[in-house]
Amino acid sequence: MFDLPVGLPSELVPLSWLIGVWEGTGVLEYQIGEESVSRTFGQRISFSHDGLPHLNYSSYTWLEPETPATAGSDTDSAVSSSADTDSAVPSSSGTDAAAPAAALPPEMMSDEKIPLVTETGYWRLSRHQGDGDPGPGMLPGTGERPFTSAAAVETLRNRDGGFDIEVTLVHPGGVAELYLGQVKGPRIDLATDAVLRTVGAKPYAAATRLYGLVDNDLLWAWDIAALGQDLRTHASGRLSRVE
Repeated sequence: MFDLPVGLPSELVPLSWLIGVWEGTGVLEYQIGEESVSRTFGQRISFSHDGLPHLNYSSYTWLEPETPATAGSDTDSAVSSSADTDSAVPSSSGTDAAAPAAALPPEMMSDEKIPLVTETGYWRLSRHQGDGDPGPGMLPGTGERPFTSAAAVETLRNRDGGFDIEVTLVHPGGVAELYLGQVKGPRIDLATDAVLRTVGAKPYAAATRLYGLVDNDLLWAWDIAALGQDLRTHASGRLSRVE
């Protein structure tokens, strides 16, 4: 049973089921031209709060010491069918039949875990920032903070019965993403509203992400449009709460 953390801001209650440290494995698969990259990976992510009305997020992934896995993962369907039985989820963009997995460079054939990527960011309910909120910069808010009660937060529900959310993520390779979406019960749907890239960053244009709580595990799926490709399946995972 999950207990709400002490001091949790009221605005974070709709997202509270994410709070904690999660660890597990997933499948990376991406079609690039005639080749298909497919690997299994490990992942550890953390959602925490610091008393402010947002969740702090970090993710660390590593390649598992194994040979290339065949493409295919049922995470998308598991999240779709179990996380929200009241609505259907658009299927993952997918690709045609996968070509043989691309040959891996020698450094990826080690028996040791290989660090892969990290990302960090913030998750919050989408709402207008008022005088009571801090900022811009380090300017303190004036007056009382808004939405400090459950009744006030309920006024933020959208027409679908969920809450609109904003997620900002930063990648060390020169990419920053702004996602807009919705949390409705134990399910989150996100799509990029903007992607910012440095001159040296690899081509990355758009993405969607899906999260769901299924049998007390966190399942997720991530589709991306990158390297000149249209939006298509990229990665998915299943994580268990470890802290």
